Amino acid sequence: MGDLIVTGEAVALELPPANTVQRLLSGAVDLAIYAAAGIALLLVLTRLIQNQAHVSIVLVIVPVTMMVVLPTAVESLTRGLSAGKLAVGLRIVRDDGGPVRFRQSLVRAVLGIVEIWLTFGSVAVITAIVNRRSKRLGDLLAGTYAIQVRGADAAVAPLLMPPDLERWAAVADIRRLPDQLAMHARVYLSRTGSLRPDVRAALGRQLAASIEPYVSPPPPWGTNPERFVAAVLVARRDREYRAALAQEQQVAASAERTRRLPYGVPEVS
Repeated sequence: MGDLIVTGEAVALELPPANTVQRLLSGAVDLAIYAAAGIALLLVLTRLIQNQAHVSIVLVIVPVTMMVVLPTAVESLTRGLSAGKLAVGLRIVRDDGGPVRFRQSLVRAVLGIVEIWLTFGSVAVITAIVNRRSKRLGDLLAGTYAIQVRGADAAVAPLLMPPDLERWAAVADIRRLPDQLAMHARVYLSRTGSLRPDVRAALGRQLAASIEPYVSPPPPWGTNPERFVAAVLVARRDREYRAALAQEQQVAASAERTRRLPYGVPEVS
C-alpha cells in the first residue's frame, strides 16, 4: 500500500515511497557518476596549477562541485531525477507530492556531504531504515522523499479523450495548469482502479473543482468530473505537442532560409 498524502487542494493521493534498498542502489549509481565527474574535473584543473594558491582553490572547487553543485543542478533541472533514480525507477518529490525545487535540492545536497560522503552513507542508511518513508536527514530538513515511479508507470494506460467531451475540448480555452495540480490529476487518473468508489468520486470532484478555474467555458452540465479531468489533461497535452511541433518546423524553415541566403545579406520579410 502506498503512502497517503493530502495536497494543498485537499486532494488525497497515494504515492508509494521507495524502500531503503532502492535508495541504496540509486545512491550508489549517483555517487559513482559524481565521483567520476569529480576525478575528471580534478585532472583538468591540475594542468592549470601554477602555485600553492591554485592547489588550495582546486581542493575547494572539486569537492564542492562533486558533492553539491552537480547533485543540486541535476535534481533541480530534472525535477527530482538523476541517473541512479532513473535506473532504479525513483523520483524525489516534496512531502505534498509536488516537484522539488532548487531550495529542496540544495538542502539535500548540503546535508549529503555529512550523511553520505563523510560517513560513507551510514547516517543516511540508518535514518532511512527508521523512517517509514525511508527518508534521510536531507529529506527530513528539505521536506522531501523518494517515490517509486517505474512500477506505477508500467501500469498506467495512456490518457484518451472522452468521446462525449471531444467537441467541447476542441473549442474550450484551457490555460496551462500549475505543475503540482497537473501531476496530482495524472496520478489520480492512473490510480482510479485501486480506489474505493466513494473515494474515487470524491477525489474526482475535488480535482475537477481545482481545474475548472483554468477552463472556459466549463464542460457541459452533468459531465462526470473524472472524464472532465481526463479531457483537460488530454487537450493540454495535444495542444502543447502541436505547438512544439510547429515551433520546430518554424525553426527548421528559418534555418533553411538562412542557409540559402548569400553570406552577410539579411533576409527581407
